[in-house]
Amino acid sequence: MESLADFVNLYFLPGVAVGCIYALGAVGISLIFAILRFAHFAHGDVMTLGAYIAYSLVAGLGWSVYLALPVAIIGAALASVVIDQLAYKPFRRSPGIIVVIASFGVMLVVRSLIQLFWGVDVLNYETGIRKPIELFAEYRMAQKHIIIVLVSLAIAAALHWFLGRSRMGKAMRAMSDDADLARISGIDTEKVVRWTWLIGGGLAAAAGVFAGINSKLHPSVGWDLLLPLFAAAILGGIGKPYGAIVGGLAIGIAQEVATYPWIGDLPLVPPAYKNAVAFFVMVCMLIWRPTGLFKGRVL
Repeated sequence: MESLADFVNLYFLPGVAVGCIYALGAVGISLIFAILRFAHFAHGDVMTLGAYIAYSLVAGLGWSVYLALPVAIIGAALASVVIDQLAYKPFRRSPGIIVVIASFGVMLVVRSLIQLFWGVDVLNYETGIRKPIELFAEYRMAQKHIIIVLVSLAIAAALHWFLGRSRMGKAMRAMSDDADLARISGIDTEKVVRWTWLIGGGLAAAAGVFAGINSKLHPSVGWDLLLPLFAAAILGGIGKPYGAIVGGLAIGIAQEVATYPWIGDLPLVPPAYKNAVAFFVMVCMLIWRPTGLFKGRVL
């Protein structure tokens, strides 16, 4: 068994950083489901697209990955709007399953384009190992994890202000409650949909860039994270952005803590099977409370 400091440094704090990545991605999934009423399975590949946009600036222009982050967010947000206009808008009044199938097609197209333009090799934003930053006493945290947590908190605060105070945020909440009532009340629902894709795509890009910083960048990085993202959204309550934040943090911490050697030197879950923790939590939540912790919609 390791000491408490080792447990916090090696498992809990990295879990918080991973949870922030999941939270950003899961909020986008929840917003899209709340407004458009379908599960967006291409969300992970939008994350990957944003990560590769940032990589182009890092490798091509020598930018810092953190300086490239806003450009990646804008690029993925605009790409999401274009995808909606081309692939989803024609099915706006169709049954949800048709749009879900369309999202699978979009997923394959986006991933194929990424492989075509950037290749299939595993890439890194940065090379080398940086010394962890001491927080207090024996507790330390990697610099990249500190930045991920702080930027995620800033994004969450901005989203909270937008949804709670801005006119468009209030319109989005109204459309989430009842799209038809929002339409007859004079709300421009197509404008709300565009803003939903802008926000969802931007959050996905931030999550994708942070996922690349945390590990490595490859064309399937978003696909590999799709299960934990849906697990986080379902845990918090699908359609509830704040629930998705809580769910993301819970899934991220649970995945990392599950690899801790609780009995002897053997971890409860091997590191290669971390996603099994997310799957287990998702199944348990669907059985016990399908609406999630914050009483969202049922998939």
